[in-house]
Amino acid sequence: MSVYTFHLIKVNYATAIKALLFPTRLTDIKGLIHAEPMTGMTLGAPLLSTSRITIRQLAFFIQWEDEEAIDNFLQHHKWEKKFDQSWHIRLKFLRQWGTIDQFQIPKSVNEIYNPQDPVVAVTLARMKLIHVPRFIRWGRPVEKLVRDHQSSRLALAAIRFPRTVSTFSIWKSQEEMTNMVHGHSKTPQPKRHVNAMKERDRKDFHYQFTTLRFKPIGEYGSWNGNSNIIQTLKSS
Repeated sequence: MSVYTFHLIKVNYATAIKALLFPTRLTDIKGLIHAEPMTGMTLGAPLLSTSRITIRQLAFFIQWEDEEAIDNFLQHHKWEKKFDQSWHIRLKFLRQWGTIDQFQIPKSVNEIYNPQDPVVAVTLARMKLIHVPRFIRWGRPVEKLVRDHQSSRLALAAIRFPRTVSTFSIWKSQEEMTNMVHGHSKTPQPKRHVNAMKERDRKDFHYQFTTLRFKPIGEYGSWNGNSNIIQTLKSS
């Protein structure tokens, strides 16, 4: 059974540019099925602000054959020091909506999951460039909804120009995340996500899009002072 990871890494500008321009350098890693290297983005930040796209903060969403492949990578690959000194979370697949290329996503639901347990959501999309302005218009209110929601413990976006965009969020429970998706949150303007999905159904922003839901199975390191997020949620 494959395992997924999401990594957050702070690097210098040269390393960031190399990682984004030459992502194929990650393809020679034993046990790695597919990796998406991206630049971090701050959810809800103004489009023209310096905090919107954080060039020196990389995000990697990776599918591995197993956890042994992850451990071998962190111990022996030339990237290992950068990854080992960063934050990452290991994920077990639960379910998928939509489709995306290059990953090997199971066709069926992995297991029944307690709706009160923490859950991780990852979206990944390949944009239709002509529809980027529409996507921004409808997407930024959703970004703010997720960012400010009382049940999201870590939420961010990532991008690889020109077409790939992603979001990553850790939720206190699957039930509270689902309530947000369906507009049942006890927050101002709770229908922002619902409205954006209706607009996407009317005229799609993407030529590929998937939402993936995961069970967190391990967390390592810290990110901007955040660590042991999953353990804290489980004990709260």
